[in-house]
Amino acid sequence: MIKGVVFDLDGTLANSIEDIADSMNKVLIEKDFPTHDYSTYKTFVGRGVKTLVENALPENHRTESEILSSFNRMMKVYDENCIVKTCLYPGIPELLTSLSEKNIKIAVFSNKANELTQKVVKVLLADWKLEHVLGAGGDIPRKPDPKGALLISEKMGIPPEELIYVGDSGVDMETAHNSGMHAAGVLWGFRDMEELLENGAQTILEHPMDLIKSLT
Repeated sequence: MIKGVVFDLDGTLANSIEDIADSMNKVLIEKDFPTHDYSTYKTFVGRGVKTLVENALPENHRTESEILSSFNRMMKVYDENCIVKTCLYPGIPELLTSLSEKNIKIAVFSNKANELTQKVVKVLLADWKLEHVLGAGGDIPRKPDPKGALLISEKMGIPPEELIYVGDSGVDMETAHNSGMHAAGVLWGFRDMEELLENGAQTILEHPMDLIKSLT
């Protein structure tokens, strides 16, 4: 019996791609490097900001020093602009309310830096009780390492086999399997069904409220 849901943040609960892309493009413009469109950034996200920065930089400028410099600048710019355009996807408020009414516990686990994860969640998810919110950093490795997911399971007081991990990427599906949670992939996020299935999605959600149907 499912007693809780752990959500990815970017591309699952929140559509954050424009703020991420606008921030990184600002960094690229400052350095006289080519920028990228929103669709391209959807392929860059999912494994943390440093990987995104490396992917966004021109191939001939991906030196360790340039990546570090651009990463530091990106973190500053994005921290100042992480909730300018970012908003919850349609149907997410109704889903979270329905889960709460059914006494299904809710948590968030993101590859976004923990301080940024907390900042976005505080603004966008203030209307719902969350058991735990966790981003990357400190001794929490990035997904698909299961350490963070297992910590959340412990904090929620629910064993992994009674939790669903909901995300929009192959990394999220790997995280679910690595931690022993049910893997549910969403189609409204940054990746496609093929990637989700290739990485072990056990349930595919076309609309947020499909999750409620899968619980009944």
